Amino acid sequence: MANQEEIFKELGLDAGQIAIAGGGGSGGLSGGIDGSQLGNDPTMEGMWAMKAMEHAEIHFNLLCAVDPKILKLTPKDDMIYKEFRKEFPDFKVDKLEEEALKSPIAKEKWRPFCNAFQKEIEDFSFATLVRVDSTDEYSEANTILVTRIQFFCIEISRNREGNNDTIRSRFKPKPRTKVAK
Repeated sequence: MANQEEIFKELGLDAGQIAIAGGGGSGGLSGGIDGSQLGNDPTMEGMWAMKAMEHAEIHFNLLCAVDPKILKLTPKDDMIYKEFRKEFPDFKVDKLEEEALKSPIAKEKWRPFCNAFQKEIEDFSFATLVRVDSTDEYSEANTILVTRIQFFCIEISRNREGNNDTIRSRFKPKPRTKVAK
């Protein structure tokens, strides 16, 4: 999976001009490019969306090919799972409720939890697609945007708690879509 420097390079941005605020991909830009000047550039948004979709395709193909119980998404899966279930013991990962991730109250709880992973997980705050219903594939209706660390919390839990077990019997890996450069 590409890191932020590689993604910026693919976007045609000089990595020497860009400094990621806080070193963890919090989305702020400094140096030669002012993030506020970028606005909602459709080209930039399109490239980020393509990267998120590429990540989703890779992830789903892994679920189709590998027993989720043995699938490791990061070298720190054990720590992520332990901390997630300690802080969110009753969080439903099988069928996500957007309110549990994005309501003002949920954001107040999620923000410090996610920020605690800033030095542990590369690109912890990258926008990442996650399936709402763990028994189904990625689709427009079955996908929401979360941070990378939230994705890891949800998908590591789904793997360990058996929510992704039916994917291999229901779906087959698909050829990856080429990302335009």
